Amino acid sequence: MKIKKGDNVEVIAGKDKGKTGKVLRALPKTLQLIVAGVHVRKKHQRPQKKAQKGQMIEKTHPIHVSNVMIIDPKTNKPTRLKVKVKDGKKQRIAKSGAAV
Repeated sequence: MKIKKGDNVEVIAGKDKGKTGKVLRALPKTLQLIVAGVHVRKKHQRPQKKAQKGQMIEKTHPIHVSNVMIIDPKTNKPTRLKVKVKDGKKQRIAKSGAAV
């Protein structure tokens, strides 16, 4: 999976198409990401104690990695990534040529 925690991404498919956000968590086993402000669902929560009231909580759910593209830091547009090996280390590079 080329997208990592902390990357800025844009959603390219689904009901949240066009939204951007920062990757909060990467789930490589299921090829999913949790992106801030994207795929937010409301959940009803019961009261935990007698004095507490029930409430609705907004929770971010995972989105598949194929539905997002990383944002190029130079142009602020979505771009594809390629991986180059330089001095024995892998380096992620945007197709435009900028290092990500």
